[in-house]
Amino acid sequence: MKYLILVGDGMGDYPLDELGGKTPLEAAKTPAMDTLCGQGKLFFAQTVPDAYPPGSDVANMSLLGYDPARYYTGRAPLEAAAMGLRLAEDEIAFRCNLVTLDYDLAAGQATMVDFAAGHISNAESHQLIAALQEACGSAMFRFYPGVSYRHLLVMKGQHPGFAPVPPHDHSSKDVSRHFREYLRIPAWHELMVRAGAALAAHPVNAARRKIGKKPATMIWPWGEGKSPVMPTLPARFGISGTMVSAVDLLKGLGVVGGLQVANVPGATGYIDTNYAGKVRAALNALLNQDFAFVHLEGPDEAGHQGLLADKIQAIEDFDGKVVAPVVAALRQRGEAFRALITMDHFTPMTIRTHSRDAVPVLLYDSRRETALNLPYCERACQDEARRTAAVPVVGHELLARLLEKKEG
Repeated sequence: MKYLILVGDGMGDYPLDELGGKTPLEAAKTPAMDTLCGQGKLFFAQTVPDAYPPGSDVANMSLLGYDPARYYTGRAPLEAAAMGLRLAEDEIAFRCNLVTLDYDLAAGQATMVDFAAGHISNAESHQLIAALQEACGSAMFRFYPGVSYRHLLVMKGQHPGFAPVPPHDHSSKDVSRHFREYLRIPAWHELMVRAGAALAAHPVNAARRKIGKKPATMIWPWGEGKSPVMPTLPARFGISGTMVSAVDLLKGLGVVGGLQVANVPGATGYIDTNYAGKVRAALNALLNQDFAFVHLEGPDEAGHQGLLADKIQAIEDFDGKVVAPVVAALRQRGEAFRALITMDHFTPMTIRTHSRDAVPVLLYDSRRETALNLPYCERACQDEARRTAAVPVVGHELLARLLEKKEG
């Protein structure tokens, strides 16, 4: 038996007037998911526990079978694990976005123009991170390159005492109050001054401005924490598996969960990602392993930017370029399989950030097809929940339900 979790990050949404009252998932053409849903089970799961922010870190930790209330220490430590960094006891990891920030240091004023610096490329961003390490690196602060705009800052010493906010929660908004939190602590004030100067002077940004692309004008550290201690999935469930994702957060979850982590060339975390490479990595893993977790970031990124056409395309690509070929290949191999297809959280177009809504989950078992005859979307899941009077499944219990196993 083979097991899969296929995640379209942020696919969930609310009905939109411009789509005639449909959600992007309803409006998208998703024949592969609709076929599986018509022969499977459809129900809600609550991936974000009460009192936790609806971030991809918390939600995907739940999807991978870990209770955030027991194991969550922050987003950045998971990304550090993906990079192979071992944090010392006196070190704190921060996710470090390269952002397009319109700011005035003296006045402490700032607007978050773009939380992703125009989805800057790896080649460009790695040059900028190297320059930041040269200009700002010290015994207290160290920079490490990640993917696109997503990087890491490791701090040695006590927590600075402020609570940084995710930049994608504040797209096109005034972030002066949050910006001033960095500036009120002398060491951090100096870091931001030096970072801004290094980025302003860098030829990568000059070249981006010249061709009309958004420059990376500032760093935005957030999602901080210390290393988590988590039992592995092989130890808990006796399974072997692989994580397939472009983003370090998911790769880090795979590392601490005891999974192999696929490195797919051309995996970008957006709609231009290498879909075929991700599918190939998952199918290759399933030749000898039990489990594959495949994560696509595109719908979430489009939702944060308010790009409706991109979100619909990302959903359709997830269906046509991931779900369909994975299922077809397993059927051709004659493999029996169980699959969960879902999202980690909603990223509604109307708010351009994550929400706490329970997510619709499709559970399919190739050995026991049903006659549900429902498409995979939010509205159908609501109808099914009303029909069955079912309450949402606790998110971190989904994996055990998929595996039909108890921890042992």
